[in-house]
Order: sequence, then C-alpha cells, then structure tokens
Amino acid sequence: MTRGPPGFCIWLTGLPSAGKTTIGKELIPRLVARGWYADLLDGDEIRLGISSDLGFDRKSRETHASRVAFLSKLLARNGAIPVVTLISPYRTSRAHARATIGRFVEVYVNTPLDVCEVRDVKGLYKKARKGEIKGFTGIDDPYEAPEKPELILNANSKGIDDLADEVLAYLETQKLLRI
Repeated sequence: MTRGPPGFCIWLTGLPSAGKTTIGKELIPRLVARGWYADLLDGDEIRLGISSDLGFDRKSRETHASRVAFLSKLLARNGAIPVVTLISPYRTSRAHARATIGRFVEVYVNTPLDVCEVRDVKGLYKKARKGEIKGFTGIDDPYEAPEKPELILNANSKGIDDLADEVLAYLETQKLLRI
C-alpha cells in the first residue's frame, strides 16, 4: 500500500478574538481544493467534547493543548493537515505540541488587544474587565507570544483572503504542499 505525502499541522495561536478560527475556516477549503484532507480543530469546539472536563486554569489549558496536539499527530501521520485554532497561551504548551506532532507550522495571529476587544462578539473581554471572568487570557492571565513562529499574520490590517494567501504562500515556499 502506498502512502500519500506526509501530513503536517498548521497551529494558529493568538489572543481570544484575534481571528484564528476565521483564518482556519478559510484555509480548509483551499487546502482541500489542492487535494489534501484538511480538518479544523477549533479549541472552543474541542472543549465541548474531549476537553469538556477541563477548566481554564493553567494546568487545564496545558492539558487541553496536549489533547489537541495528540489528535493533530494522529491526523498528520495519516497524511492529513490538521488546522488548529487554539489560543494556547503558553510557550511550553506550544513547544510540547511541536515535539508531539513533528511536522508543525506555528502561525502567530498577531492582533492587538484593543482590536480583539472590539471583535469580541461573545462579550468575554467586557466580562473579564468587570471581574466576572477570572483568568481570561490577555486580561488577567498572560498570553506568551511565540518567540520564533514560522509565520506571523498581522490580522488587524489585512483581510481574511490575504491572510489565508499568506499562509498558503508560506507553505508553498517550504514545499509542504507538494503532492
């Protein structure tokens, strides 16, 4: 049995409401159109299933990221491209994901906090600022920006099409999209 090309993980990280999921949703059909099996692993969605037992303290967030990394590893080793959209606020969690998955493209969706607050349709930043939510990333819990991501997207100054194009262009320059 012949295997197809090896898969890899695209891991989008950034503050809440930075645009990670929107970018991820735009990438999936573009990757599929190129002949890849790609699937979105959204942090909020996964919390409804395999991570429903977790809270939002540091240990829970690290466990959640570890579970997502494990799922990503399984998909990637079978030739898929998992597109992960996960705040994953801690460098240690992302380093663990990179080590677990192997073929890993870290994409930092760099959106300023004030822009994220304006985009927040769930009103979570307002609740966090009022003290109704404790340990909210970017307010009273840190977001540790990646030190050496493969790609940085400035999501406050570009449209979704341009951002998805940037990711695809990077993947092409790295020869990750060859079939």
